[in-house]
Amino acid sequence: MIKLRRASILYILKQYYFSNFIKYHSRQAIARNLVYLEHRSLIQLTNNDVLPFLQGLTTNDMRHFDEGAVSMYSILLNTKGRVLFDIIIYKVQEQGLFYIECDSTVLINLIKHLQLYKLRKNVNIKTMENSMKVWSVYDTNIIYQNYCNLQNNHNFEGKLLPCGVNNYKYHKFIDNILIYNDPRIFELGFRILTESNITHTELINYLGPNISIVKDISDYRSFRYKLGIGEGVQDLLFGVSFPLEINCDYLHGLSFHKGCYIGQELTARTHHTGVIRKRLMPLIFNNINGKNFEYDEKIINDNGNIVGKIRGYVGTVGLGLMRIGETIASKTLFVKGCTLKIVKPQWWPQESPKIGALKINKH
Repeated sequence: MIKLRRASILYILKQYYFSNFIKYHSRQAIARNLVYLEHRSLIQLTNNDVLPFLQGLTTNDMRHFDEGAVSMYSILLNTKGRVLFDIIIYKVQEQGLFYIECDSTVLINLIKHLQLYKLRKNVNIKTMENSMKVWSVYDTNIIYQNYCNLQNNHNFEGKLLPCGVNNYKYHKFIDNILIYNDPRIFELGFRILTESNITHTELINYLGPNISIVKDISDYRSFRYKLGIGEGVQDLLFGVSFPLEINCDYLHGLSFHKGCYIGQELTARTHHTGVIRKRLMPLIFNNINGKNFEYDEKIINDNGNIVGKIRGYVGTVGLGLMRIGETIASKTLFVKGCTLKIVKPQWWPQESPKIGALKINKH
């Protein structure tokens, strides 16, 4: 059984995340939620060749680990440049030990994919599906006040924008409890890795009385959708989506400066043109009235043209893969008779140095 030191974990969460959040966003009250991510599993990689091995498979630059990074978001692509797996890679203090977080439904496929390309590299690959759990600690009060209406902002149409470096160097190891800040964006809070016998109650006793236990994973999905972030098979449509369409670049998961990796060619070509026609965006439904939507349900504008597709929804919020130019030009958007609004997340980059590459074809 893992022994937790309550004061240590409380100090970490308060000092690093929540107090900083109040400082940067001027909040008076913070709602903190703890959820067990039952749809996410871990793979353990060990030995000396882990980083060179991953460098040739992933969209991110593994050399950041040598520069002090402890967690990184990344994508594995097929040879045609389409998304196969979305992962978070965690570095542990022990030399040559890493964990890969992935969607549980593709765990076996990811292990087979890694084994296929391992060749003679000195890497041990082991599933931790029944040995460890992945948790998230997040704040639900950060969403709508950080949004601005998409239709009022025409300046990001078709842009490929640079994003700042996320603070991916935060990590704390306490008695076998691994605590990392989510490497995608600050608003996603923390990832916590524990042994499989740890329960909500045990963690909540050490995280403090203001932490709420979330047992319905749809609350976490709704939180992500409000931020405009897809995760796993359910949202990203593996084998079909492109990394820039799912905002991998905005989420600090894509390096344009590393060497070759599987699927790099098309991604690099798109980067050099500077034109992205479709991206995942948050959806807000106005009069849903109990309607049910299919995956890839078509979103149309006032002219009857298809401008996007639904990639997921929970209640009145959802995630859509939207054609940027057409969406901006539309006065009203509909899906199955329900009107909806598209919003631009505050965490999206605002400017681009690629002035000559901002136009988009609307034909």
